[in-house]
Amino acid sequence: MIWNQSSMAATRGRLASLIVLCCLLACKMPNDKVLPRNQSLPLFNPHVADFICETEASKVPPIDAQAEDWFLEARALEDPEIFVEDRDYKKIVALTHQAAERLHWKAMLNLASLYVEGRDPLHGEEEAVQLVEKAMRLGIPAAYDRMGTYYANGTGVNGDITRAYAFWQKAAQMGNPQALGFLGEKLTAGKDYPGAEMWGNIPVAIKMMECALGQGYGPSAYDLSYLYVVVRTPDGTSDGERTTETKERALQVLHTGVRLGCEKCANKLKIEFGDPFDLANMLVPYIDKARAERYGVLSRALGFNPNRRFPNLDKILPLPPADLPPWDGQRKSLLDAAMGVRPPPATPQPSAASLLQKPYFLAANYALHPTGLHSDAPTAPFSAYWQPAQGQGVKEAARLFHKGEAFRHFSTLDADGNSRYGPVTWEQCLTIRHNHGAVEPRAVQGLLREVGRPEPLLSCVCDQVCPISGVWQPWVAADHPLQAIVNQYWRQAWLTQGAPFPRPRRDWLLDLPADEVTWHLMDVSLPDLG
Repeated sequence: MIWNQSSMAATRGRLASLIVLCCLLACKMPNDKVLPRNQSLPLFNPHVADFICETEASKVPPIDAQAEDWFLEARALEDPEIFVEDRDYKKIVALTHQAAERLHWKAMLNLASLYVEGRDPLHGEEEAVQLVEKAMRLGIPAAYDRMGTYYANGTGVNGDITRAYAFWQKAAQMGNPQALGFLGEKLTAGKDYPGAEMWGNIPVAIKMMECALGQGYGPSAYDLSYLYVVVRTPDGTSDGERTTETKERALQVLHTGVRLGCEKCANKLKIEFGDPFDLANMLVPYIDKARAERYGVLSRALGFNPNRRFPNLDKILPLPPADLPPWDGQRKSLLDAAMGVRPPPATPQPSAASLLQKPYFLAANYALHPTGLHSDAPTAPFSAYWQPAQGQGVKEAARLFHKGEAFRHFSTLDADGNSRYGPVTWEQCLTIRHNHGAVEPRAVQGLLREVGRPEPLLSCVCDQVCPISGVWQPWVAADHPLQAIVNQYWRQAWLTQGAPFPRPRRDWLLDLPADEVTWHLMDVSLPDLG
């Protein structure tokens, strides 16, 4: 059987919905008497023979667009530029709670952090653990990583480092990049004394950290650089020999790490280009104080705000042998050139749902999209827009139900044409952006630079060469299982005319066929840095 891209993505989306539905409506672990925090997990095994990379984005519930806006607004209120004592934590908690009610999984975990930090007087560590358990029931890999951290720190549970590693192992197997990066680094241990049984497992460590880096986790680039820089046998052993090829590979991965927000990568490249510790073994081809200065600016910016990303780094700081573009020496101009861009938001046209009155009202920014997730429960299992499922003869627009709110009853006709009054099956609807599928990456305010839309609009596929120098944004279909880690501003790339477009498997270390990605021109302007 041959499937096209959209049918494959839709099928995978339906399978994910069925899995999430089971978790939402049953809300039980295999043994429903065991709380998720107490579940039995295999002990951490550092000596596994192989590791299969999974991606977290393909396992999490789809994100509701309105909830995403609340989440981003809350994140903006925690901007490092705002002193902690000046932040409006009451509003931050309220917005994060709103998003978490719509099962925005990042908001759920952020809300747990706010509880642990004491930002909500009514909730503390126990409520944080319960919230993480709810996320675990939804199959969210990051929730297992968080539970491991709680056991490591004794947050809301009795401290137990053995259980912590078991949860981190589970999170890594499910594809959580933070757990992958953490455990991968632990597997690079060397011998402390002869005869000791060590955790060292370099082949698996490399696979774990590459899996994390492929999902956008920048810190793994720093650890990978030490593994890439020396020649290794298939079993991971090395005598420390460095070659031109291994040093170039280590340099490239550090540069990638800077794009993805790795402060340690930027600092290491500042030292390598400016004042390397060992001239005989330095990674860079030559000393370049000008490049070192620019990496230093980026390192300090990431130290102040680790949420920054510099996807268009090559616009202002390409690796040798490319020449350095001119720069006026101002911090802001350098950061602006390297950061991601976005076009002005498309002007929304009121959708049919947005013209209705409460409780059916929906703002013009959004439209509704049925998910295929159904509930026969008497009340809403979680806050969302719900509508009677098709095939029941009920004509009712989707409306917002809060968790626990009773679903309405209707008069319907059965298969024999007899009338009955009672409950019906309801279908969840996600809010989606009412922008007709425009390519508009989203981010916390301040992390993107707004630019005008280039005219005419230009799109290319991966096997083409870049037709015009500029910032290019990769994009996959909205229902693609990897859209959450592809349709992101930090995947952008500054490409020069004639250059090849990045290949997901080669350049992102991501198992994604190149023909499923389209590249869109976002900006052609050059910064005034002379």
